[in-house]
Amino acid sequence: MHMKYKLESGFRLCPAEDETEEQRQMAETAGESGITEELADIAVGNQKLLPTSSCVSSAKPPVTQFVARKFIVSREAIRLRRHSPWSGELKRCSMAHNCLQCIKYLMFVFNLLFWLGGCGILGVGIWLAVTQGNFATLSPTFPSLSAANILIVTGTFIMIIGFVGCIGAIKENKCLLLSFFIMLLIIFVLELIVVTLFFLYSDKIDKYAQQDLKKGLHLYGTEGNIGLTNAWSIIQTDFRCCGVSNYTDWFEVYNTTRVPDSCCLEFSENCGLHSPGTWWKAPCYDTVKVWLQENLLAVGIFGLCTAMVQILGLTFAMTMYCQVVKADTYCA
Repeated sequence: MHMKYKLESGFRLCPAEDETEEQRQMAETAGESGITEELADIAVGNQKLLPTSSCVSSAKPPVTQFVARKFIVSREAIRLRRHSPWSGELKRCSMAHNCLQCIKYLMFVFNLLFWLGGCGILGVGIWLAVTQGNFATLSPTFPSLSAANILIVTGTFIMIIGFVGCIGAIKENKCLLLSFFIMLLIIFVLELIVVTLFFLYSDKIDKYAQQDLKKGLHLYGTEGNIGLTNAWSIIQTDFRCCGVSNYTDWFEVYNTTRVPDSCCLEFSENCGLHSPGTWWKAPCYDTVKVWLQENLLAVGIFGLCTAMVQILGLTFAMTMYCQVVKADTYCA
């Protein structure tokens, strides 16, 4: 059965003026049942019909919009919707927009947490630098390679990257999104290179590290090296070890049979001058290495989580970048 309708400005389905009351009621029922939505994508000529919130009087229709005064609604007309070139384009744009909004807020939350994590790491690094000095500076070759400095640099980089990601996500800025992706990709690749080289040259790294640490022993207790002194004292006390490869490493430092008091089984003033029977015999380098191997699972989980976070950030950034490009290209 055919029913007579009128599409006014904005193209909402409205009863025609010359229809009876029964036809008007049928029109309202048809509109409430979703026929209006079915007609929303029907193209008339070169114009696209879009639904509006209310019918507009036909007395003075706007000249800027196409007005269909009367339209015969039938199943044949409804089927035209499926073959309209506008329908698929509108659906694609709508889906792209919804996907973009979802990725946008997910990436914003992700980078906000990333940025807060960087703030926390930076805060711990500053606290260590203020309260502990150059704590854990064991290498004389790299005096700046302290725990405090490493945390400060790491926290700063994470904060910068997280900030760029947050602004790029909320502003949907292609330049910032691409910058975030490139920075994170560079860090990820550098980490892979460092880990690969570490496993390939682990033997050479072991020998070099032991030699460098033995050189550092000569700075123990000297002026301006309180960080190195405190680090060795803490390591020898906590790990119950003495020297790098043996307690005799200290003999070269003092030029006598003596070790620091932190090497003693029972700490007391000048206990390092006593007989070797009162000192720890385990080498610190091997002891710490065994401790790391025993906690290898925790170290592996930490490394895996770090890699997953970076991969997730790369995925979010590139996906959102592609969605922004698609929206600008097809839905502008």
